[in-house]
Amino acid sequence: MDQVLLFLTLGFAAGAVYAVIATSIVALHVATGVLNFAQGSLALWGVWVVAELRRSGTLVLPVGSVPLADGPMSAWTAVALGVLSTAALAFAAHWLVFRPLRGAPPLSQVVASVGLMLAIGSLVPLRFRTDGALAAPLLTDRTLGVAGTRLNVSDLILLAVALTATVAFAVYFRRTRWGVATRACAEDERAARLTGLSPDRLAAVAWLCTGAATALVAVLAAPTVGLDPIGYMFYVLPGLAAALLARLTSVMTAGLAGVGIGCFQSLLLLASTVDGWPAWAQAGLGDAVPFVLVVVALVVLGRGIPARGAPGADRMPAVALPRRRLRAGLLLTGAAAAAIALTSGSWRFGVVTSIIMALIALSLVVLTGYLGQISLASMAFAGTGGFVLSRATVAWGLPFPLTILVSAGVATLVGVAVGLPALRIRGAQLAVVTLAGAIAIQQLVFANPALTPFEGNLIDGPTLLGWNLEVRRGTDLTTTAFAGTVVVVVGVLAAAVARLLAGTTGQAFLAVRANERAAAAAGIDVARTKLAGFAVAAFLAGVGGCLIGYSRSQLSAESFNVIVGLGVLCMTYVGGITRIGGAVIAGLVAPLGVLYTLLNTTFGLGRYYTLIAACALVVTAVLNPSGIAGSLHRRKVIAGHLHRRKVAA
Repeated sequence: MDQVLLFLTLGFAAGAVYAVIATSIVALHVATGVLNFAQGSLALWGVWVVAELRRSGTLVLPVGSVPLADGPMSAWTAVALGVLSTAALAFAAHWLVFRPLRGAPPLSQVVASVGLMLAIGSLVPLRFRTDGALAAPLLTDRTLGVAGTRLNVSDLILLAVALTATVAFAVYFRRTRWGVATRACAEDERAARLTGLSPDRLAAVAWLCTGAATALVAVLAAPTVGLDPIGYMFYVLPGLAAALLARLTSVMTAGLAGVGIGCFQSLLLLASTVDGWPAWAQAGLGDAVPFVLVVVALVVLGRGIPARGAPGADRMPAVALPRRRLRAGLLLTGAAAAAIALTSGSWRFGVVTSIIMALIALSLVVLTGYLGQISLASMAFAGTGGFVLSRATVAWGLPFPLTILVSAGVATLVGVAVGLPALRIRGAQLAVVTLAGAIAIQQLVFANPALTPFEGNLIDGPTLLGWNLEVRRGTDLTTTAFAGTVVVVVGVLAAAVARLLAGTTGQAFLAVRANERAAAAAGIDVARTKLAGFAVAAFLAGVGGCLIGYSRSQLSAESFNVIVGLGVLCMTYVGGITRIGGAVIAGLVAPLGVLYTLLNTTFGLGRYYTLIAACALVVTAVLNPSGIAGSLHRRKVIAGHLHRRKVAA
């Protein structure tokens, strides 16, 4: 019993962070309608600002820095400045990013939020010295004897601070004039404006308060939970789970649920030390808890979770059915073959990676662009294909290309399973489910030592009818034979997808995307269509994962981590998520692709790639929601219209 009590209280620190993130998410959703995926990144920034102030007395800003002391700054002065700087960053996010997107489609808000999350997360290792950094204690080191065990007083204080912040938010929204006005704006913004209320001003107050509260609790918890360059960024997932359990309406329920998740994860850690506990469940099981809770919350409570926005807020960028497929396909295939023939070494590797990533981006075009289902799990599907490929080539001895078909088939099953909640939910809430599923798969499978050897998952090179298609030979990173194989596989699948989207299946996808009830009234099986979209997308991503595995001869958890998946979504959105041409652009600018190779080898800016990509995503979401491909198509249509008018005149 004493061990149970000890581990229960050890979960207070993480639970306090989850609680304040959850209450902040609920508060921001009430004030703005945004599900803020970047709330954990705001906490991350505050933690590192305070750590640097306590180390050198320098206030680090996103651009530049201000020396405030000749040496380490006093602890509580540093905390105050860190909280203020995080609040200012949250206010800037509201004013520059989310205020222009108020009433925008959910996809625009989700990708802008993900872009902000990645931008802040990439800034931390660029702006701070992260090697060997430790968070110095802030609270007392005293212990308290309870039921035969010693409890840390600091954990109890931290819990009290988080619950105090939760109560303060609850009182603000229910008992204060500004809080009640914020809730009124959530019900009807137009009517609120007619009464003289300013939704933007009230939203700014919410962003300032949630940013400050999140930073304060995260800074106090840092000595206990650790000082990780990206760790806090993914604390948003348990926070989202707690917020959804609270139906995005009750900050008190969200705060208590956050604490409960932290304590439950700690108890799972205790259970994993018990004899007889499965080896595969000793790592990553705690990370799967938010996924289960998110699915339960959205499937059971999904109908009761409020949606915000003006009528038609579910609209997506316009779609043009694929035309002139043969000519475009031949041009792209010829360009890819020429690029492979004219390059070698890292450049050829970049070209091949871009082709593969274009296939994974194409899965998002199908699922998100045409079917309207916002998915953040594309790399989880790709990773499933890659990791099954390792078993298929090494343990099962299957021949190529049967290895790809079997591996992509397993990825398809996983995609359908992850897509089951889509039968009840859509929009930003589905994005939460798919992100939770991606993290659960990564931690429970890819990063699990019981399932993934320390040396990684080895993959035997492909051969076909005695023809060796090995990836590397001598100093060549990618052989011509393998590169040609990638072009053929991706080209065939891209042609099949173009034909699929141009036919009745594509029209059914678009009908479901536009209005599910109208589609059902027209005789379309909405549930089957959604699951078919997830299956097609997961199969494409699974094939892409297999090609990535073959291109590297071994795989690790980092090959398909969630950040890479979010980056692929970013690039697909920037390229144009409703067009096949957008997938091509996404492949060119994808991680380790042609743009990355250019930045890294030519300009030496490879370490800034994620930051550049994230900023491009945010700017695109705000200024050009249809993406590069959509913008080019729109200009072409306008130019053609003007030309026809000129000829007619």
